[in-house]
Amino acid sequence: MRDRLTQGSFRSSLLAVLAAIAVTVILLGFGSPSWSSAMRAFFVQPLTNRFYLGNMLSSMGYLLIAALGIVIAFRCGLYNLGGEGQIFVGALAGTLAGLALPGLPGIFGTLLVLIVASATGALLGGLSGLFRRLWGAPELITSYLLSAALIPAAEYLIVGPANDPTRSLLATARLSRAYWLPRFFAPSDLNLSFAIAIALAGIVYLMMFYTVRGYELRIFGLNEEFATYSGIHPTTYTLGAMGLSGGLHGLTGGLMVAGTYHAAISGFSGGIGWSAIAVALVGRLHPLGAIVSALLFAYLDAGTKASMLHTEFTFELGTVIQAVILLLVTASFVVSRRSS
Repeated sequence: MRDRLTQGSFRSSLLAVLAAIAVTVILLGFGSPSWSSAMRAFFVQPLTNRFYLGNMLSSMGYLLIAALGIVIAFRCGLYNLGGEGQIFVGALAGTLAGLALPGLPGIFGTLLVLIVASATGALLGGLSGLFRRLWGAPELITSYLLSAALIPAAEYLIVGPANDPTRSLLATARLSRAYWLPRFFAPSDLNLSFAIAIALAGIVYLMMFYTVRGYELRIFGLNEEFATYSGIHPTTYTLGAMGLSGGLHGLTGGLMVAGTYHAAISGFSGGIGWSAIAVALVGRLHPLGAIVSALLFAYLDAGTKASMLHTEFTFELGTVIQAVILLLVTASFVVSRRSS
């Protein structure tokens, strides 16, 4: 028996990527009068330009950590659709904690921001798991509704009580410079978050496939009734998986603040919580597959931005390319489920 969300093979994802590349070439031809310049900007610039390469790897790291949260939840048979809110609210909570205690030694201040952000995300994810266990409320609905309700509240705090009037942005005050993560590849945004993301992918892989807890989590995701009959406690994995999923999303928000933005900015998450779902699905809900998938999506994003600056290529066309990949991969899940 296989998990319905992991049916099929990586071959389906590869075909989706190849189809998206073909669509990219066609769109570049229609979207820019200089096809060769557009092709070079989209495919070559992200790999040869220090600024684009650094930003691409930075974006990959954030996508990867959030996608790992999706992998854990979906592998446990749960559906966390509140990632966007967990990232955004977690980032704001971590920022406010850092601003409240600006005099800590650098490493402790950074850890404070990340721990508070992760704990906030874990609380939001765990609440959805708790609602499911207590009242049978679908976590797919409750996680989304919690996110949808809390994002406007967080936005209000950023543009209102927590706003820094000395800045031209709708944002909080900046964290103490001592709390910022080390950066590389200046002037890009690449920072220590990238290394943390790769390390977390390895940890999740080992946990999921080489520990008893990981085995039980996957069994629970395959068949909850069988897992319960076998002595696997449903509350542990319902709350645990949703809490860990939310915690990784919250950590993503905390790292975005400590590594790139250094403040909570209105709308800064930019849909990364939703993109993480696509990354996890394209990676076939495998922690190592998510690394490749996150790199692909970050590459597409970097190529789109490079094309926007150097040609007449528009951001909307880049969104179409990502949509093609997600559509084809999702279709492969549906086909494999019907044929099983």
